[in-house]
Amino acid sequence: MMLGVKTSATAVACSHFLSPRAFPPTAVAVTLRHLKPYYSYRSIKMSAEQIVEHVVLFKAKPDADPSNLTAMVNNLNSLTSLNQVVHLSSGPLIRDRSSSFSFTHLLHSRYKSKSDLADYSAHPDHVSVVKQYVLPMVDDIMAVDWIPIEFYGPTGVPPGSAMRLTFLKLKENLGENEKSQVLSAVGGIKEKFSGIEQLTVGENFSPGRAKGFSIASIAVFKGVDELEALESQKELANEQKEKVKDFLDGVVVVDYTVLPTQSASL
Repeated sequence: MMLGVKTSATAVACSHFLSPRAFPPTAVAVTLRHLKPYYSYRSIKMSAEQIVEHVVLFKAKPDADPSNLTAMVNNLNSLTSLNQVVHLSSGPLIRDRSSSFSFTHLLHSRYKSKSDLADYSAHPDHVSVVKQYVLPMVDDIMAVDWIPIEFYGPTGVPPGSAMRLTFLKLKENLGENEKSQVLSAVGGIKEKFSGIEQLTVGENFSPGRAKGFSIASIAVFKGVDELEALESQKELANEQKEKVKDFLDGVVVVDYTVLPTQSASL
């Protein structure tokens, strides 16, 4: 979603996109049993030029009523019916691994082009959901958009899948060579971590809403167990960290699960 919300300038502590450190789960004031399961799942293989990733992170107000957060999530998920949307999922985070931020919820969606994303943003249904259900409930928002360098696999993320989303802030005055090294390191993690079923990596093209974060990636896992298996691969994670740590000024890492259909009856 494309939101014109003034965000805080809180500095982010630098961790790593595959850091296996255990952070306490984010306190999320919404229960899964009240969330409606919305998702789109289209098994169409598309080239990098045909997919646009769009991620919005939300920090819910500490005094937000749980029922209002449920309504926010359900109405965001209802936007999956818009023609421009290839895939859309929204819900509470499993955890926010970035100590300087306290994000609680996420929206992830995919489009065939930047123009489809822009049309989605301007759609009356989207505008209505943002004004009525989102803005009254959140204190902070971060949004990142990118076109994956490579894209393989289904355009939808199946319900029950777990995702690790990573956003990197590069140090100022880095050259193209250093940026390429970062992109290469992030893009190379799939071959090192067998549990990753799909990986997209790219440069953010919406800097005004991204708090200075310019490199983004999504690693998709079959489920939470596969995501948590990264805990046993600390050595590999540290190897990846060493490749890019000198180029980074900050990292945001969040984990998220696409709600399965049965969540409605839990």
